[in-house]
Amino acid sequence: MTNELLFEAPLDAAQIMQILPHRYPFLMVDRIVEMRPGFIVGEKTVTINEWQFVGHFPGNPVMPGVLMIEAMAQTGAVLALAHADGRGKLALLGGVDEARFRRIVRPGDVLRIEMTEVLRRRKIGRTSGRVLVNGEVACEAVITFAISDAAGSAQ
Repeated sequence: MTNELLFEAPLDAAQIMQILPHRYPFLMVDRIVEMRPGFIVGEKTVTINEWQFVGHFPGNPVMPGVLMIEAMAQTGAVLALAHADGRGKLALLGGVDEARFRRIVRPGDVLRIEMTEVLRRRKIGRTSGRVLVNGEVACEAVITFAISDAAGSAQ
């Protein structure tokens, strides 16, 4: 298994969509600003017109924690699929451990999503990371994922 990456930062949303299958409104990372073997930084600008703010919460918009976890998973997936053995594959969420939410995220905030590779094998990977807003930790978690053929299942 090589540590050489197929892509280099920066990556914009169009380039991310060539790696991940996610599309609006569920693409939770706008750009990759840094990437090297074992480490990646993504960003997401949170805007008031996003679908979740219609009901979470009217008059007091707060980004759901589960969407911060999804942003972390998608950023980690870009790193996992940036390896040669990830070409043409799909990273599927396999687990979330040690999730902690430390700060409310609101429209106008820019998420800095930092993910570090903890484990990478042929069919499984694990990343540990955090979401920062203005240098403050908003969320942290360990994300496990399965690597699957894009057209197949994780089994």
